[in-house]
Parts: sequence; C-alpha cells; structure tokens
Amino acid sequence: MLRRATSALLSGASRRRLSTDVPATPSAESSFVEAWKKVSPNLDPPKTPLSFLKERPPIPSTLPSKLTVNFVLPYASQLSAKEVDMVIVPATTGQMGVLPGHVATIAELKPGVLSVHEGNDVTKYFVSSGFAFVHANSVADIVAVEAVPIDRIDANLVQKGLQDFTQKLNSASTDLEKAEAQIGVDVHSALNSALTG
Repeated sequence: MLRRATSALLSGASRRRLSTDVPATPSAESSFVEAWKKVSPNLDPPKTPLSFLKERPPIPSTLPSKLTVNFVLPYASQLSAKEVDMVIVPATTGQMGVLPGHVATIAELKPGVLSVHEGNDVTKYFVSSGFAFVHANSVADIVAVEAVPIDRIDANLVQKGLQDFTQKLNSASTDLEKAEAQIGVDVHSALNSALTG
C-alpha cells in the first residue's frame, strides 16, 4: 500500500505543471476569441493574460561561466545584459552572493552595498531598497528604488545626515515622526557602513 502511494506521488510530481508554464494549445483563449467574435464581430478581441505569458527559459544542461545581470532603476538602466562573474546583493536576510547556476530566488533588498564582480574589477553601488530576481538560467534581474555608485557619496554629508536623523529620532513625539527618523537613521547608517567597510 505504501509503495503504491509513494509511486503515485512521485509519478504525479514529475508531471506537475507550474503556474508559468504555457499550455501547448491555448484552448481557453481560442474559445474566448470565438465568443467575442459572435458578440462583437467588428472589434478585435482584447488580449487575455494567456497572450502575455511566455515560455519559461530553458535551464542550461551545463553550468554557464558567466552570470547575466540586468540592474535597473525607475528612471535608468545601470546594467543591461552584462555578463559578470558574481553579484553580491544586500538582501534583508543578509548578504547574498549570486554566481552562475544559482538556484532561482527572489530576495528583498535592504539599504546596503551591491557589488558587481567582473574579473578583478569590482563595481559597488549603494542601493536604498528593491528586489533581486535570480532565474535558473543564470540571469539576475535587480530592481532598485534608488542607487548611486559608492565613489559618488560624500562622507561628510552622510555623517551630518546621520547626526540629524539621530537627533530627530530622539526628539520625535509621534509615531510617524519616529518612523521617518528611524528610516533616515537606517539609511545613513548603511551609507556610513558602505563607506567605511
């Protein structure tokens, strides 16, 4: 009995469909289009969610030697399809190193240093927050709210900002003022650590 249950579970697991898998024949979409044409023959049917899905990229059979990185901000693209050796992101769970062949992961970013390693060259950015999406095909998409190269940060302004926000935190009287001041302290502390470490 136990053997049959185990084999049934294993054979079912190998056929399990993932939410991003695109069906071979979009039967639901074709039936929608047919129904639409009956109701509104002169209008093109709207696109359905199935029309926007793409097939999942294939997982390479061999481990690639490089990691492809896309690093974008709301207003600019810092890196686009750049092949690098490694990226270290400041995840909320700690520093996370991403190498070619890394397991697929989504990580929330906290204020900290994003390091892009390409041979002996290391480019460092300070990121305020965002997300890192690591795909199984050795592609990493990093989306940050704000980022600046470390060498463009003024250490004196960081120290002054840290002192100002620490003073605001100590004198805050409402929960909103405390929360805003705490965010300022966290960001300036992370900036200070990025510059000194």
